[in-house]
Formats: sequence, C-alpha cells, structure tokens
Amino acid sequence: MRIRPVGAHALLLDCDDADQVEAWRAELWRRRAAGDLAAVDIVPAAVTVLLDGVPDPAATAALIAGWQPRDSTAGADAAEVRVSTVYDGADLPTVAGHWGVDVPAVVDRLRRTEFRVAFCGFAPGFAYLAGLPPELAVPRLTTPRTRVPAGSVALAGPYAGIYPAASPGGWLLVGRTGMTLFDVRADPPARLTPGTRVRLVPAS
Repeated sequence: MRIRPVGAHALLLDCDDADQVEAWRAELWRRRAAGDLAAVDIVPAAVTVLLDGVPDPAATAALIAGWQPRDSTAGADAAEVRVSTVYDGADLPTVAGHWGVDVPAVVDRLRRTEFRVAFCGFAPGFAYLAGLPPELAVPRLTTPRTRVPAGSVALAGPYAGIYPAASPGGWLLVGRTGMTLFDVRADPPARLTPGTRVRLVPAS
C-alpha cells in the first residue's frame, strides 16, 4: 500500500487489489470510530481509499504507515442485507452464454454468492458488489440502454449492481427488486454501504 497527498487536506491510499482496499477501508473506519483518526470522509474505490478532510495530512500519513489492517475477511460478521430479487432480466441468456452455462445455472450462482459492497459510485446509492470470481466477469453492452428501470439488478465486469433510480446504463440486466436503495431522509441515505454483505435471494 502506498500513501500520497491529494490537495491540501486529503490522502490517497493506492492498494494492490480489492481485498487490500476492503482491509484498509474497514481499518480506517474502525480507527476513526475509536478516535484514532481524524478524517471527514473515507471513500473506497476499486483500488484506492481516499481520506478527505484531514487536518494534518503529513502526520496522518506517518500514523497510517505504522498501522497494519486486519484481514479483509474480518468483517464476515457484519450485517447482511437480503435483496429479494426476481430473476427475469433481459440479458440472462447473454450472461449464460458468457459463462458457458444455462440460465438456471446463472440464477443459481447469483443466489448462492455472498456479495460485499466494495464501493459506491455512478449514481447516489449505486453499490458495486464484489464476490463473483474473476473468470465470470462480463462486458458491458456495446450500446448502453437509454433508460434502465430503478431496481434493476445487473452485472458488468466482475461486479453486480442494483440501479437505485431509473437512468441510462450499459450493464447486463439479470433481474429486479423493489427495495429502496437511496432515500435522502434516511441515515445513511444509501441502503448499501461499503463493507455490507449482500445476498440476492430469489423472490418468493
């Protein structure tokens, strides 16, 4: 892991992979909650963690350099969100083709996978769900759809995701849910936050 300054009051941690990102994200959130770290925002991404609103970046960087994060699986006891999912997405056959299986096998794989929110982005409340093995990564659509309905469950690259609101999008649609994923009146507004475990359970 490498630490570098970003602007006057921020630090960026460059990590080797997603597991290291999650390990550092969890460690930094824990340290901040314990009062050992001062930072307004701690924001994970694919291979980085941003600390913003850091009063003394140089001193904070030296402090972090002496820490050792826990294993990225240490959050296995975190709360799990079960997302009731109707598996009827238009792109299920396409995903099946990429995986070399039939549609029921795709659904079975997705329902059995324990996903974890790696980071959020693209739109408020949109969580990138990690958990599928790298060999099951799928390409985005060559031409994105102009409108993807809210609640659409989709795949792109190594991630699964759920559209919190209707928007354009190029992910492959595998299902849908009625769960509200972003509500400005809630605390926090996003239902799925980094580190959260997620199950895409078939709707009964």
